[in-house]
Amino acid sequence: MQQIIYFFIRNKNSLLFAFLFIVSILLTIQTHNYHNDKFLSSANVITGGIYKTKNSLTQYFSLGKQNQILQEENLRLREELENYRKLITGPPLDSASTPKFEYVRASVINNNYSKTKNQLTLNRGSKDSIKIDMGVISSKGLIGIVNDVSKNYATVQSILNTNSRINAKLKSSSHFGTLIWNTEDPNVVQLIDIPRLANIKEGDTIITGGRSTIFPEGILIGTVKDFHPDKDDNYYYVNIHLFNDMTSLQYVYLIQNNEAEEILNLEKGAGDAK
Repeated sequence: MQQIIYFFIRNKNSLLFAFLFIVSILLTIQTHNYHNDKFLSSANVITGGIYKTKNSLTQYFSLGKQNQILQEENLRLREELENYRKLITGPPLDSASTPKFEYVRASVINNNYSKTKNQLTLNRGSKDSIKIDMGVISSKGLIGIVNDVSKNYATVQSILNTNSRINAKLKSSSHFGTLIWNTEDPNVVQLIDIPRLANIKEGDTIITGGRSTIFPEGILIGTVKDFHPDKDDNYYYVNIHLFNDMTSLQYVYLIQNNEAEEILNLEKGAGDAK
């Protein structure tokens, strides 16, 4: 306390000058409209900058929460779309009906794209009802298929994998083929077995064909980059530029086909009968 008193005594002249200077500025601002307007304008600029910085910081630190909200909203929209598809293609829905496809959101915690057999690791596992052979997509399109599951994690065979074989088709003509990867470019995959009679052109959209129990029909894949006749000359070899940037994946959705087991058992029975 004594030091504070000594401080005021030693600096009494400077403090008095500062006090009188501030009082004079305030009186000038209050008594002159021009100075008053300039002061308010400057104050607004300063406070506006502070609020803008504060808002930017708040938005930055809430990005994780916003991404979670967006993922949940996408899940809800996908489920509503699946219910709508079932409504227009099948029997009337009742309150107890289950959609054919359900979705689970996940985050990518590891992603390979520079090898020949690439895979991703997700932060969801068997405790989240994740199973082998579940399809994996993002908001932009196809990513791969779950190939292994532990309690807390799952690995995904990426479409950038030489073992990958996925049914796909031309959106414009519905001609089917098989999606593969030739390992040359992580942004380009190949569609083979497209018959030469197909009307195909650069820029055409490629989607999933729906002829499996893994992916619903219509999941986006990419656009036709270029194409040429295959070796036997009866089919096209098509290069597809992916909608997804496979080198930068953060959030994905896993697809559960609730009718897959029934379909596979039926097909297995038919095969055994032969």
